[in-house]
Amino acid sequence: MAGIPGAAHAYIACAVLGAAACTLPALAAGSATPWGAVALLAGLYAFCESPARCRLTAGAAGRVTGRPADGRPGRAADGAPPVPAGCYFPVLLAAALLLPPAAAALAAVPGALLGPTGDRPPARPRRVWRAARLALAVWAAARTAALLGGPAAVGPSPDLPYALLPAAAAVLVFCAVLTLLDGGILATAERVPPRDAWRGLLGRSLAVHAAHGLVGLMTALLWRSPYGWPAALFALLPMYVTCWAHTQYHRERAAHQATIRALVQAVDLKDTYTRGHSERVGRASVMIGRELGMDEDRLEVLRFAGTLHDVGKIGVPTRVLRKDGPLTREERRIIELHPEYGHEMVRGIGFLGEARAAILHHHERLDGKGYPYGLQGAEIPELARVVAVADAFDAMTSTRSYSRARPVPTALAELARCAGTQFDPAMVDALTRALARHGWQTAVTSDEPLPPPAPAAPPAPGPAREGPPESGAAGDGVGSGPARGPSRRSGR
Repeated sequence: MAGIPGAAHAYIACAVLGAAACTLPALAAGSATPWGAVALLAGLYAFCESPARCRLTAGAAGRVTGRPADGRPGRAADGAPPVPAGCYFPVLLAAALLLPPAAAALAAVPGALLGPTGDRPPARPRRVWRAARLALAVWAAARTAALLGGPAAVGPSPDLPYALLPAAAAVLVFCAVLTLLDGGILATAERVPPRDAWRGLLGRSLAVHAAHGLVGLMTALLWRSPYGWPAALFALLPMYVTCWAHTQYHRERAAHQATIRALVQAVDLKDTYTRGHSERVGRASVMIGRELGMDEDRLEVLRFAGTLHDVGKIGVPTRVLRKDGPLTREERRIIELHPEYGHEMVRGIGFLGEARAAILHHHERLDGKGYPYGLQGAEIPELARVVAVADAFDAMTSTRSYSRARPVPTALAELARCAGTQFDPAMVDALTRALARHGWQTAVTSDEPLPPPAPAAPPAPGPAREGPPESGAAGDGVGSGPARGPSRRSGR
């Protein structure tokens, strides 16, 4: 369990001891544990959790280590948490309604131990943690259902609609226990501040598990019916098919993300001065799009567009990208081909959608003086106008090896100055509103050391690389002439 904080060690150990205390009565000599039902339900749950059949994205339950990657407390880059859900929960709820609490908790353990753990180590403690948390949650749900007469209500002569009450109470308790445990692991293993560790977990868990609770109740009713457990499998089959489809969606999404990461890494290796720039442009683009009221699907495409806007630099000779000094006219023409190179590279990637046009046109200007086609005003695709603003903003606010970052207010003032000629004013206003609410985090994007600041003068600009001053805000920078733009190297 190397790499896990000491507090998390203790927390997991307490959860394991609690789970053991809950399951031991079922193993005690003389207990009336219905081993046939336990084995069948445990096998069903293990089948649903099989990596080869139902590999779902894990949330806080599957994570023991690793910090959130997007800067928000308690939320990782893979979208977690919510609590993992899908085909397994109806089986566990059915166990909570059909079995004594200790036996129901025991039915959750094999599948949790055999289920997938994802790519991040250590796998063994993550499996142990997941088995402990599920055993505790199922035991609490079964105990609640038993107190409300749930096993009798789903018996051979079911008491409907009363059976809905113990089922709903079991769902609520199950979600509450998972929330309590998951918040604790976020606080101890990922060091999320306690005030943030539990925020939103219960609501997301309930939203996921409410419908699955009804399927679990139906499974229990059919199990106790004259048709027996084979009939219960028919209730689980639609949920399993839904789970499979959900899994395929996440796998396809993961493949999309891997494609984007590979392309961005290729750009970063080609031009180290832009390292981190692509991801920040994607983030700023989404901030603008959200202010404009775009739906989530379009925001995803916009994030792709911002992240891949400079992918065409892969086709630009390295000697030109890394040249120390002003570009010749011919070299500038080569640089200005990178949007077209990028468009050609991604033209066959269907899931990018509108992002392809944004990659091609993100250096167009409203006044028609941009490239590659000199489009004007509304002729420029909306996503390209968004990416243009995000691109220029990040270039101005990023510290590079050859120039220091401008403060955010200064960058916004420069964007406002160029609004209406180079940039769409609506996009500039949207970015300004978004930054006022959420702020902005920047980082050094070059591996080289920063030059020392001049004591009484602004930092010296980098080499003039953007062509004639009358071109205005060229590339990632928005200055007019060699002495103004902060990004004379990355933005072409």
